[in-house]
Amino acid sequence: MSLDSLRSDVPPADQTTVAHLLCARAARETGLLAAYLESAGTPAAAAEVAGVTEESARVAGRVLAELDVLERVDGEYEPTNRALGLLTKRDPRSVGELPHRLDVLDTLVALPETMETGVPPTLPEQWDRDQVGAREAVPAATRRAVVTAAVRAHPDAESVVDVCGGAGTYAAEFRERGLSATLVESQSVVEAVRPLAESRDLDVFAGPVSELHWTFDIGFLGDAVAAMAPAEAAATVDAVADHVADDGRLVVVDQFESSTAAAVRSLATGDGDVPTTETVGDWLHAAGFDDVETAPVPGTDRVAVIGSRE
Repeated sequence: MSLDSLRSDVPPADQTTVAHLLCARAARETGLLAAYLESAGTPAAAAEVAGVTEESARVAGRVLAELDVLERVDGEYEPTNRALGLLTKRDPRSVGELPHRLDVLDTLVALPETMETGVPPTLPEQWDRDQVGAREAVPAATRRAVVTAAVRAHPDAESVVDVCGGAGTYAAEFRERGLSATLVESQSVVEAVRPLAESRDLDVFAGPVSELHWTFDIGFLGDAVAAMAPAEAAATVDAVADHVADDGRLVVVDQFESSTAAAVRSLATGDGDVPTTETVGDWLHAAGFDDVETAPVPGTDRVAVIGSRE
């Protein structure tokens, strides 16, 4: 969802996306979403449980059906498989994008106060798990293209460390290409994703990458640094660099400055501005990489910044 979606002259499909997300958020806030998912099958029943008007329940039911959260069965609404991400967070693959999009929308609604105070709202308890779920939903074509770009940067690579990699969406693709893959994430994320990561034959390390005691042919940061505060992102790049072999590559892939919406989200969540590719290149130079190359990832909205040592 971009800021352009709020203009009256944008295509109707974009306006529909904004309206759908706002309605879904309102349904979550009022308890209407929970009513539909847990007990009520009709708008009248959902309205009574949630304490909202029946017209609201009818409209929200249609919206949730168009978002594939509900489906009509014998004249009543029932949760779909996609609704699993709103009911349980056990398997990141079942979460999908919607929960995190609603979490982000909460921060955007609070943006006026954030602009005035400089203090973003407290992120919800489920933020990390919803974010991991959204990253799991990256299209397969994007996943393959990103990993292909990294492997082409170092065709002889045999090992990769995927830092801040969620449940290992990209790491699993590296593994399928024959590389040994280590996933590094925070303790809280690892607790949520370990079963899935291990089923993907990934080595899992819970904690900061600085505590690793070995090196890899490729250090990889995919869709990670744009969601960090600049100081944290720079420090993470520097820490990963220490675990890249002398003849290895450090590959940073993200949307960077190509997405204005990403910059607004970063402002709303308190992460600061989205780094430019030039900024990431400076971080790589500072981390000891003499040669830095920047290239778009074909078929995606990502850009790869690749560092190597002479």
